[in-house]
Amino acid sequence: MRGVRNLIVASLFCVTPLAAEPITIAALGDSLIQGFGLPPEEGFVPQLQSWLDGNGVEVELINAGVSGDTTAGGLSRVGWTLTPEVDAMIVTLGGNDLLRGIDPGVARANLEGILEAARSAGVPVLLAGLPVPGNYGPDYKAAFEAIYPELAAEYGALLVPDFLAPLSERAANGVPLRELMQADGLHPTAEGVKLIVVALAPRVLELIARAEAEE
Repeated sequence: MRGVRNLIVASLFCVTPLAAEPITIAALGDSLIQGFGLPPEEGFVPQLQSWLDGNGVEVELINAGVSGDTTAGGLSRVGWTLTPEVDAMIVTLGGNDLLRGIDPGVARANLEGILEAARSAGVPVLLAGLPVPGNYGPDYKAAFEAIYPELAAEYGALLVPDFLAPLSERAANGVPLRELMQADGLHPTAEGVKLIVVALAPRVLELIARAEAEE
């Protein structure tokens, strides 16, 4: 798409083809994406951008995280998040639905609406799930956990089953949780974010490859 436009411009004016623009990825989510409780440079998006830059990957990330957002909030914002410049999208939503005990069917419908909007825009998606506590009962837990893999399969999205899994894995290996999670027990520290970024990076590279293939 963008590459084709560059070639057309070049042929019309008999000049060297324009350099390809970097891939732009919007990260749509809640406080886990926005960077709640952290200095601006230590949130998820800045740390992921730093990782990509450090590995020579030319990508521009857009922080479309809003603290307190539910899947409904993400659905309401996806239309103006998917600007023409956006080539791919990371979606991390559902944590606030879980905190409020929102019906899994409602959360599923909202996430499906987000994925449908991305499909219509020709934008590949990396969908990240979240750990589901058992305090609402096993049926609720099972229904919510099923949302992410089922929608990823239906829409051909890349899947990260549990955005916070690197923290629980490290804690299980003896790292004090206070080093990984802020005092509220809900949001990662800067060190926790670093672990998440390193774990997600391979999937983000896959997302970039899909976006490049769409051009």
